[in-house]
Amino acid sequence: MDGMFPTELSKVDIIGNLPFNVSTPLIIKWLQDLSTGDGAFSNRNTRLTLTFQKEVGERLTADVGDPQRSRLSIMAQNFCEVKHCFTIPHTAFVPKPEVDVAVVHFIPRTNSIIPCSFKVIEKVVKCLFQYRQKYCKRGVELLFPFDQPELVNDVFDYTGIDPSTTPMWLTMEDFSRICQVYTSICQRYPAIRYYEYR
Repeated sequence: MDGMFPTELSKVDIIGNLPFNVSTPLIIKWLQDLSTGDGAFSNRNTRLTLTFQKEVGERLTADVGDPQRSRLSIMAQNFCEVKHCFTIPHTAFVPKPEVDVAVVHFIPRTNSIIPCSFKVIEKVVKCLFQYRQKYCKRGVELLFPFDQPELVNDVFDYTGIDPSTTPMWLTMEDFSRICQVYTSICQRYPAIRYYEYR
């Protein structure tokens, strides 16, 4: 979308009724663009009002402790203020989808909560929610080779986070601390940044 949005505009609103099958990858791509100021987000005043499958809308807006809290919650709320506006019943559409539709509003934050690269945030959050019902220590272990458990301990020593906390109970500030410590470890051991658990 580069070049489609004049940079001199003070405010841009994107409003869309998204197909369910592309809504999640599209919002992740837009969040990445927002993090780098690319495309429609070059002036950082672009707001989004979008439709999602109700369950996805609940994930986007889920707060700490909500069973719907997920990778999508953290990624969206890190870069934007996210608000569930209202739900449209599936009977309002022709043809009717099988589920209700959530209308969600995104206002970009001036500064993201987590001061790390999009790639680091996405990797850390993905690993932590890989075991969403288990202790967050299990997810942190996925960030490091199995033969370097001391690095897992470093994360909890430096962040002060209880390793028995489940991911849905971690705050945005907790995720920020974990991402910052992970970034610091990658600076000390550059090969770690290329490690993928599978």
